[in-house]
Amino acid sequence: MLSQSHPVSRRKFLKQAGLATAVLTGPSFTALAAEKPYPVAAFEKALQHLPPEQMADVLAELGFMGVATPVRPKGRVLPERVEEDLPKLVEVLSKRELEVTELTTDINDASAPLAQRVLKTAAKLGLKRYRMGPWKYDLKKPIAEQVEAKRPVVKDLAALNKELGLTAVYQVHSGANYFGAAIWDIYELFKAYDPKQLAIAFDIRHATVEGGTVWELNFNLIKSHLGLVYAKDFMWQGKKAQNVPLGEGMVNPKFYQMVKASGYDQPVLLHVEYPLPEDIKSLREAYRKDLATLRGYMEGKA
Repeated sequence: MLSQSHPVSRRKFLKQAGLATAVLTGPSFTALAAEKPYPVAAFEKALQHLPPEQMADVLAELGFMGVATPVRPKGRVLPERVEEDLPKLVEVLSKRELEVTELTTDINDASAPLAQRVLKTAAKLGLKRYRMGPWKYDLKKPIAEQVEAKRPVVKDLAALNKELGLTAVYQVHSGANYFGAAIWDIYELFKAYDPKQLAIAFDIRHATVEGGTVWELNFNLIKSHLGLVYAKDFMWQGKKAQNVPLGEGMVNPKFYQMVKASGYDQPVLLHVEYPLPEDIKSLREAYRKDLATLRGYMEGKA
């Protein structure tokens, strides 16, 4: 059984699924939840050029329940302005009944510049989860030694997260020199810690790029520390993986039924990262279409 970080409460899940009024007289929670849309949050990177109010309006109108927002250099919230700008963003989102599902940061060391300011501000606002920045290998040096060298860094991050009541999630990301691309390495670093402090964000697009058909084995490996699930798709163009709309690429839709069967109780986080015009009509349609595809997958309609 999974040990989840900050699970969605029964009441909140029902509310997001549009079921709150049916609790007292309707069928069981499990049966009801199965009949309604699964809660989905959106990574807002593609909407970052829009004013916060317009971004929030688009996502709320489409039926998303939460937002992952970048708090990093060139992000919507700059780390050096986090105390001023993050509370304003949280207020804008809350007015539209959107929660901050994840802060997308470049923090991967408790002693990094601005890390304490960003995380303490997040904790003060009642936020619970942030995505770490990636670590990268030096491919000219022994790999195992580099994994071992990260253990003190991981220990300090876990301690800070425990103190602040936060969960750090590390994204499974493809790339020749990325920690987490092979998956065993990040699991090896995190497995001794409570997933409420350190968890893994399983990105099925990147896991498929690196794992081919072994992504299923890798997903089963990390389930005890599964913190978030990222939904996106890709196609091979020659030797390069090119992002495409959900359902048009190589990702196996059965993954999403595996997620449901695993006991995962968080929203799925949708990433829209393929090339798009920046006009609001095109962006809204891309998020709408991918959301519909994802909900179909979660309902077993693939």
